[in-house]
Amino acid sequence: MNLIVAFGNPVYDEIITPAIRTEGRVLSGCSTNACLALARLGRATALVGRIGDEYYERFVADLCRYGIEGYTACGGQTGGFRLVYDQRGDRTLDVLGIAAEIAHIPSVCAGALAIIIGPILQETPLALIERIRALSPAPIFLDPQGLLRRLQGGARVEHFAPPDFRQIARHCQVIKANEVEARVLTGIDPREDPAGSARALRELGCRIAIVTLAEAGSFIDGGEQRWRIPAYATEARDPTGAGDTYMAGFLHAYLGDPTDLYRAGCIGSATASIWIEHTGPDTPITLEEVMRRSEALLALRPQ
Repeated sequence: MNLIVAFGNPVYDEIITPAIRTEGRVLSGCSTNACLALARLGRATALVGRIGDEYYERFVADLCRYGIEGYTACGGQTGGFRLVYDQRGDRTLDVLGIAAEIAHIPSVCAGALAIIIGPILQETPLALIERIRALSPAPIFLDPQGLLRRLQGGARVEHFAPPDFRQIARHCQVIKANEVEARVLTGIDPREDPAGSARALRELGCRIAIVTLAEAGSFIDGGEQRWRIPAYATEARDPTGAGDTYMAGFLHAYLGDPTDLYRAGCIGSATASIWIEHTGPDTPITLEEVMRRSEALLALRPQ
């Protein structure tokens, strides 16, 4: 089976940046955005999550339109955030809804090509990841953002390092963290020491660690291979989902050639660069444009 299965609740977000403001709430979410990008790169994807009754029909129609299989339980609230970005790209997150933990693991996971764990707010606990690992030998690619979030004062999201993160990390082939998440998990500021931050992240238990640094690119530590990956220069109208789609591009390339982490990182960077030029799930990612942009980055590979 060539299916990539992603675990993480879909959300409908309200997004405000200096360049754009959404009209109402739009489909998003870590695993959702990864599936959207992977589908446009030609990969078969499935999304596992929970969604509330009020968005269920819209969500089912969205998945059908974007060619993503859905294993989504209905009931309770629909997850979502109000994301407000400042001129530097820093953001605040206020909760619009909290979906329940994921309980169901579809049988298709047993034959999956790869598994993404991409929670938005504590819906993929260690016990679920252990059950996934027991069912499937597929490599796990973790975006830890939702594992590191908790509510402060009822609605505002703050970051923390969960005490069981090492147990989660040892099940993962790849962990990709942004600079805030990397600093929370390792105590090292990746802007000052990207190599040290990525190394410390890998030493938590995964095989490959990636730290993304927005316009400063990313750093990949695969143990024997360590690479600084340049960003593809573009105008970031909406950075929401940049890391999600970087992971999608990286995963797509890694499955084709797991030995060339620099190439995988460049394809991740190229994919994310298209995503941030637009807002929402209709971003026009194509394999042809991803490869064109990645070729420009590959030309910068150190000799």
